[in-house]
Amino acid sequence: MTEDILGSPYTRETLDLGADAEGALTATLVRRPAENTSAPTADGKPRGAVLYLHGFVDYFFQRELGDWWAAQGYDFYALDLRKYGRSHTDGQTFYYTEDLADYDLEINRAWQLITGRDGHRKVVLMAHSTGGLIAPLWAHRTQPAELTALVLNSPWLDHFDPPLVRVALTAGVSALARVKPRAIVQPPKNDPAAESLHQKFGGEWSFDETWKTFDFPPIYAGWLAAVRRAQRQLHRGLDVRVPVLVMSSARSGRMKTRTQKHDFDAVLNVQHIRRWAPVLGRQVTSLVIEGAVHDIFLSPPAVRSDAYSQLGHWVRRYLH
Repeated sequence: MTEDILGSPYTRETLDLGADAEGALTATLVRRPAENTSAPTADGKPRGAVLYLHGFVDYFFQRELGDWWAAQGYDFYALDLRKYGRSHTDGQTFYYTEDLADYDLEINRAWQLITGRDGHRKVVLMAHSTGGLIAPLWAHRTQPAELTALVLNSPWLDHFDPPLVRVALTAGVSALARVKPRAIVQPPKNDPAAESLHQKFGGEWSFDETWKTFDFPPIYAGWLAAVRRAQRQLHRGLDVRVPVLVMSSARSGRMKTRTQKHDFDAVLNVQHIRRWAPVLGRQVTSLVIEGAVHDIFLSPPAVRSDAYSQLGHWVRRYLH
């Protein structure tokens, strides 16, 4: 392990995933140990571990989130998936895959390190946006014995267009993906929601603009078809057998400029999130966070303080 770009006590290690047509594949596992003076169990050991999965056009930079879990007595881990963030290498197409199940490989590797090498028997899986689609499908397929809870922050459970548009789009993109998976179905465009978060434009956060860009990247047919297949599978119902928490903003909206102060999810339709949350598993709780942006834990201070408070209450109820 080496010290992470976030600085001590964050460390990182590289996971070798073999190769694909674009070359060597790796993922990156970031770790932040639990605070010794926080909330350990009676024997002084951490309460468990948390594994965090980021969203699309994203990577783990939310040090505050890792610190919060550490303060609750959990070893915190975050995984930069292949071709994202710390794991991207020259020559690779950022963020590209043609099957979201491909990510099972790095999630399984990370899980083995957390539960085998590091000895954790209770692990919370937390995920945001596209990660919030990947995570429940992985949990459904693998049913790991150590999984104790699933926490989803604005998960991408359905496409954001109206029903008739979604049906037509899915059929057309799926057909195109079979013959031209690298065909661009949406050209790059400016992303004011991402800009609004950054300190450069009056936001609170600093992040690597190469890994989390201000311009939304081109959307390829193969990638979007993979997302729609995964969403259709989820809509048929999953069997996640641990408590599930689904967090979403109170409302959705569209941003026009990067300086626009907003108190809504500018990326996803929150009604879709709440509609599909019940199909995830046997015990699902939906929490609506008033005033939250798409990544709830990047919301303004008062909003995310409320989000952390509600998350903490849920954790104490279902995990302690």
